Parts: sequence; C-alpha cells; structure tokens
Amino acid sequence: MTRLLVTGSGGMLGRDLVAVLDTRPDLKVTAATRTDLDLTDAAAVRATVAGHDVVINAAAWTDVDGAEADEAAATLVNGDGVAHLATACADTGSRLIQVSTDYVLAGDADTPYAEDAPTAPVNAYGRSKLAGERAVARLLPDTGYVVRTAWLYGAHGPNFVSTMLRLAEQREHLDVVDDQHGQPTWSYVLAERLVALADAALAGLAVPGVYHGTCTGRTTWYGLAREAFALRGLDPDRIRPTTSDRFRRPAPRPAYSVLSHGRWAAAGLPPLPDWRATLGAALASPTASPAAPWKVT
Repeated sequence: MTRLLVTGSGGMLGRDLVAVLDTRPDLKVTAATRTDLDLTDAAAVRATVAGHDVVINAAAWTDVDGAEADEAAATLVNGDGVAHLATACADTGSRLIQVSTDYVLAGDADTPYAEDAPTAPVNAYGRSKLAGERAVARLLPDTGYVVRTAWLYGAHGPNFVSTMLRLAEQREHLDVVDDQHGQPTWSYVLAERLVALADAALAGLAVPGVYHGTCTGRTTWYGLAREAFALRGLDPDRIRPTTSDRFRRPAPRPAYSVLSHGRWAAAGLPPLPDWRATLGAALASPTASPAAPWKVT
C-alpha cells in the first residue's frame, strides 16, 4: 500500500488534503501538524519521512508581513525546513511535492507567468519560499515537485473571502484594491490536484519541476469581493474600488500574480477550473453556512 505523508496538516490546505485523502482507502496517510513535526529539526524530519512514498508539504511560515520583520525566522521554516524534507526524501527515495507561492515572482508582468519564468521576489516571504524551491530543485532533480499557488481561500483558516463576508455584517461599504491581479483558488480543489499529482508522480507520468496550482481566469481583489457578495445575495455595489497605496503594509505585494498552467498537460492533468465557478462551488459546499462563508470547526 502506498504511504503518503502530509506535513502542515492542521492548516487550511493541510486539512483539505486530509479530507481528500480520507476518500482514498488505497493510501495509508500520515497527517503531521506543526505540533507533531518541527521542520527545522532535521533529525525529526528524517524519522518522520522514513517509510513514506510521497510527502506533500503544506507546512510553511505564511505571515507575509511577519517575514518582513524577521526574514531569518521565515527562511528557517520555508527554506531550511524544506531542505530537511528534500534531504530526507533523497535518502529514502520518497517523492516530495512542495507547495510554493506566486510571491517568488516579481509581479510586474502583463501576461501570465510561465512555470520557467525568472524568479525575482519583492519581499522577504517570497525570498524564503524561493529558498525552499531551490532546495527541492537541487536535492531532488528527478523526484521533486513544486506547486505554486496564490490567492488561496478555504474553510479552515483566515482568508480574504471569509474576511470580506464577515465585514459585510459590520460595515455598509468596503474599500477594496482594484490594482492587484490574480487567480483566486479554493484550497479544496488545490488539495485534489496535489493528490492527483502524487498519483501521476508514482505512476511515472509527471515530469518533476514547477507546476502552477491556481484556478484559471483572473480578477482583482475588488472583483473577487464583488463576486463573493453577489454569490451570497449581497449588493456588490457595497464594494468600492481603491488603490494599493491606500493600504500601506510592511511587505510589498506583487501587482500581477496571474500564472499560466501549461505544465499540467505533461502530467496528463487539466488546469484547475475557472475561479468564478470554483468560488460558487466553495460557497455552496457542505461546510458553508448562511451567516458566513464556512463554518470553521
């Protein structure tokens, strides 16, 4: 029986990964939360990885502004921790699927970024995640996979969609930036795709390297907020467009996070679905409640 390890299983994506894998009786799954496994402990990582055929790493330092204040701490998890995983996988012959981010790119393009586009992160978080990508490429050239995602939302963690719908109950109008472009992605459909990639990797069908795990289409944060309001039966005109310079934050954000998805065809998999259809499915999912996008347990 194939053995699969999910690290970061207590997070938004990690919990969806466990839910998807619960439907697979052909797999023996180990779910490791941050409490269960400290990625900065090389010995613990080596012991945990042993005996597994595939590792999906959903563990990360995700505090973007916090990384700007302490890049070394972020890199210890997102860079060194991933290197520990990759080393352990190299020693045991396991395949590694590393979840990364659009933030490794400069965000100054006007056409979708290909998987082999030059990297040039504009903040500390992006640099820390790029260190992890490079570790996978260096240590696992034949069995390492990097899946970049962006604008992630889901049932099991704080995110932009849940924040907008919560604020809808508190404010008449919300000002949302309309000059950052990206691809909203439901964590559950990403989890499904990561498991499908694991299957393809084990079957020898997936070429190692970088994949872009975002939904197709594109919008802005303003457009996403309007769509979420409309799907909830709220007046989308309560959302007002504004610009990023109105919301100064410690870490700069890329203005353009639209990714292309050509690499999936090589693995025999289609791109992820359109972001609008996916958002509708997410808000209509069994975890949704009338008062909030999802009931978080």
